[in-house]
Amino acid sequence: MTVKASAASARPRLIIDERAYPRLLALAERARTQVPDLADRLIEEIERADLRASSEMPGDVVTLGSEVTFRHAERTQTVQIVAPEHADIERKRISVLTPVGAALLGLAVGQTISWELPGSNEAVLEVVAVRQPNEAAPH
Repeated sequence: MTVKASAASARPRLIIDERAYPRLLALAERARTQVPDLADRLIEEIERADLRASSEMPGDVVTLGSEVTFRHAERTQTVQIVAPEHADIERKRISVLTPVGAALLGLAVGQTISWELPGSNEAVLEVVAVRQPNEAAPH
């Protein structure tokens, strides 16, 4: 699988919690042996993001632990973005190290991103709604 950004479309502005930055970077670095293209793209996205203090994070931005509703190909889905060890597709918890999880990280409601997904060419994902994790949610 090749993961790439569209040269034709501008990349959306991303916001990452500065406290989560080291963990996200470490997860992506470890993933390089299994999914190198995806890991490299995730690292690129994390490194270009605007880092913010936790207290300054907008509530409508997808972070680790967020429940996000997104639209893709006229289909709307709701998933929770989690660390790989908490992924559980039956409970709609997807890893940040999946193509969809990596694509949505750092986006705000209303933003779109072009991202190559398995089984498709370049797909456009749009963030429709974000609910932040409560203290007990895995992330």
